Formats: sequence, C-alpha cells, structure tokens
Amino acid sequence: MIDRGLNSVSVIIPTWNRASSIRAAIESALSQTFEVTEILVCDDGSTDSTAEIVREISQIHKNVIWVPGPRSGRPAVPRNRGLKLAKSEWIAFLDSDDIWLPDKLDVQIRGASDSGCFAACTNTWRKKPAVTKKDLLLSTKARKITFRNLLYKNLVHCSSALVHKKILDKTGGFPESPSLTVGEDYALWLRVSTLTDIVYIPEPYVVYLDDASNSIRSKSLNAWAEKENILKNFMQWAKNNSPPPPINIGVECNFILIKCKCRKIISYFIKFLFGRR
Repeated sequence: MIDRGLNSVSVIIPTWNRASSIRAAIESALSQTFEVTEILVCDDGSTDSTAEIVREISQIHKNVIWVPGPRSGRPAVPRNRGLKLAKSEWIAFLDSDDIWLPDKLDVQIRGASDSGCFAACTNTWRKKPAVTKKDLLLSTKARKITFRNLLYKNLVHCSSALVHKKILDKTGGFPESPSLTVGEDYALWLRVSTLTDIVYIPEPYVVYLDDASNSIRSKSLNAWAEKENILKNFMQWAKNNSPPPPINIGVECNFILIKCKCRKIISYFIKFLFGRR
C-alpha cells in the first residue's frame, strides 16, 4: 500500500507568456487522483496575463503558488527556483503548455515503489498545433531506463518526470549554462541516472503540445552540437561530483562525443553544400 503522507508531491511549472495554456496545465495537476501538496508556477518574466490567471486560481486553490522572477530565457532558471522552494518528498515537472492525465502521479508513485527506483517517467501523447490526431512520443520497450540507455538517446520527456528530492539535491538541479538553453533537462536526467534507474511507464499519461515555433526549441542549435554541449556539461559534473559510475563514464562519453563532433561537421558540410545551390 502507498503511504501518501510519505510520498508527498510538489509540482514545478516553469512559464513564460503562457496565458493561453497555463490554466489547463494547472487544472490537470489539481485533478490528479494522487493529490499534490503544492503547485509552484515559476515565472520567467512574463509580460502577458499569465500572472493574473495563476493568482486567480490560487484564490480558490491555496496550494497553487505564483513564484515570480526576471526574464532569463533559460527554462532551467525558473525550474531551479521552484526546486529551492519545494517542500515535498517527490518533485514532478510539468511544462505550462502540456497537461497530465488524471492517474499520472498515482501510477508513477506506485511504479517507483514497486521497482525501488527514485525516479519515474511515462510515455507521452504528442500533439501538433491544428492537428487532431495524436501520436506516441516514445517507442522504447525498456521498463527501466539506465544511464547507458540515456547516454545514447534522451528517453525522458520533462513533463512526465517524477524524481525524489534527495536525488535532485545530489544533482545540483538543472544546469543553467547558456550553452544549454535547449537540452538542460536531458543533462539533468543523465545526472539522475547515475544515482538511480528511472522506472518507465510505457502508457502515455501526458499530452505534449509539440509547437517548435513557439518553444524554446526555436533557438535550437544543430542537434549534434546540442548533444556535444550536453555531454560536456555532464562530464564536468561527473568529474566534480564523483557519482557512483554505473559504467565507465569517461570512455563511453568520449566515444559519443567523438561521434557528435563527426556528425556535427558532416551536417554543417552538407548544409554548406546545399546552401550554395
């Protein structure tokens, strides 16, 4: 049996100018069958009516808390602000344009309890703007995601992630480096996976709005350049923190780094060739 008192959950929602979607995100967290302790809506300098909407909701639901902050342009900054304030044993992340299905947290807490893992994620429905049909984001068959799994591909969608606070405290939170404006969550999951396996729920419990033009991903670099930045950040963290290595971190990371550098050069060369025509 799950002891809900020992498995309290804080929800962290970073946001910037999401007046059109923030209410639905918050309501999906409030509607969980596993009642959340608090919902920390962490702002990144919004200039629209996002603050007014959240404050209106918080008048009815006192566990919805508006956490203001200046514009940084990096999702890691408001998320880390929420981590510093969060009071619960477990931390769940939800982007302000995504929504959860009602059983999401309940299924994850049970999965984590049954597996002995201190982190959990689920599959996700991906929905594109102006398109009715949804598709699954992930196709992995793994029931536990390990460091080696993550090293080759990010298998954790941020809005599906649930991590125990004692693990997050050891990681130092999301890296705030300007080089990781995109991919800061992947860098964190790599850190987490050196401390615990991540139980994976193959059923989708998140609806993700895949709108790249209105996302931080619009500032995305070449994919291989991003992966290179992420791995460099992780290796520096591993060197400074000496996590228990699940494998030979240095050897495998360097192998992937070399692959990233080669792919990056090839992609730039192809772009250069076709760009001249």
